[in-house]
Amino acid sequence: MTQASTLLQQAESQCHIRGVRFTPIRRRVLEMIAENGGGLKAYDLLDKLSTEHAAARPPTVYRALEFLIDQGLVHRIESQNSYVACACPEHAHGFQLLICRHCGYVEELHLDEISEQLAALAKSQGFNVERQTIELQGLCQDCRTASE
Repeated sequence: MTQASTLLQQAESQCHIRGVRFTPIRRRVLEMIAENGGGLKAYDLLDKLSTEHAAARPPTVYRALEFLIDQGLVHRIESQNSYVACACPEHAHGFQLLICRHCGYVEELHLDEISEQLAALAKSQGFNVERQTIELQGLCQDCRTASE
């Protein structure tokens, strides 16, 4: 079983438990994102989706992305305005993303202590954190090895 199919099964299960609809379009958007090793932009998703569904328009993709983000199945890479599948959708806490600036590979980390420390620091300043995005950009091991 591939990682993408495992993520799709987890997504179906979570949506069923939460009582939300995991429509064919939402499923296909998640599948396309999960099959990609790095982030995909909304218009790349639309291009792919429109070859399968002639009626697909930007709002179709953006609504699917909004749903997938709300359900914790997809993360938005703020610096690239792209989307990546959540490697651990059952994990409800903060996350960090390692992003290779050469090949675009994205890896998700779950260092809860970092997220908790930042939230506590913000709270001590009277700030309520609603969302945290931590992106670390550099070179993955494969790209570093290739450049040496």
